[in-house]
Amino acid sequence: MPERILRVLPARRPSFPRGKELRGWKEEGWESPGAGDASGIGKEGGQGGRRRAQNLDGDSGRSLGFKHVVTVDELRAAFPVLDMVDLERRPKTTPLPRNDFPAIEGVLLLGEPVRWETSLQLIMDVLLSDGNPGTSLASAPYPHLPVLASNVDLLWMAEAKMPRFGHGTFLLCLEAIYRKVTGRELRYEGLTGKPSILTYRYAEDLLRRQAAQRGWAAPIRNLYAVGDNPMSDVYGANLFHRYLQRGREGAEEGKPRPLAAQSCVSILVCTGVYRPPGPGSLGPAQGGEEPPFHGHRDFGLSPGLMEASHVVSDVHEAVRLVFQKEGWALE
Repeated sequence: MPERILRVLPARRPSFPRGKELRGWKEEGWESPGAGDASGIGKEGGQGGRRRAQNLDGDSGRSLGFKHVVTVDELRAAFPVLDMVDLERRPKTTPLPRNDFPAIEGVLLLGEPVRWETSLQLIMDVLLSDGNPGTSLASAPYPHLPVLASNVDLLWMAEAKMPRFGHGTFLLCLEAIYRKVTGRELRYEGLTGKPSILTYRYAEDLLRRQAAQRGWAAPIRNLYAVGDNPMSDVYGANLFHRYLQRGREGAEEGKPRPLAAQSCVSILVCTGVYRPPGPGSLGPAQGGEEPPFHGHRDFGLSPGLMEASHVVSDVHEAVRLVFQKEGWALE
């Protein structure tokens, strides 16, 4: 398991389960497409005098279970000649080579960075040098160091009229560069975030904890996932619903089932990435062509999973729909 991790700080802060939660769910026996050995994310490794680089955004690295974290900016400061794109940030003099920097043993990607060219270059340096970016190897090692990624959305919606590039776009760039340079496929030790089952399992766990804190004794049977992205929000909710249904089938056969929820209903809103088809739409209306697949390559195209249980105009209407389906009175 990796002990010293290169972490790319995201421009937008993600939600991510901690190490103990990851290990506990792995012990329950569930799996997720693209998740790999997710328990490795939470390993609390490292002994002796290894230097632990300080996270630039506080204690989030330690909260995930890592004790030896170095960021891209810290790696760049240690090896300034690696980042040569920005002329303003190039070193004025040639620095002395370093041989005292501990080897990096894995790469953790949580969200799209601010300086893409810097992160792409330094991540490639780490992968091609087997974690020793100050050196050069005759050939690229393969399999490469473990790469763990969260949040694979290709696009997300901000204030602009059209969607913005998400972390999935950054991963796509990294995958394309790695294949072009090495002729091989970039492999992930684990993929989390929507639409991974891991993320929905984490969300269910948080809901269960909040219910317990409020003293709600009745088990949560129905989950509702509201989102604006068919490929991540709807796909993930439907994938988790399928997972819950398989769990119910196992319970009927007498197999132990750790989950209490019975269904996960996907509700798609029209205020973000998704836009309902209409006049002037850029959607695939001509010739019956299928829309482009915006999901990550390791999840694969499954059109049925991208069809929402309900499509509503906004979150307010989604909440009203949930109240109606549960038979709750609206004040």
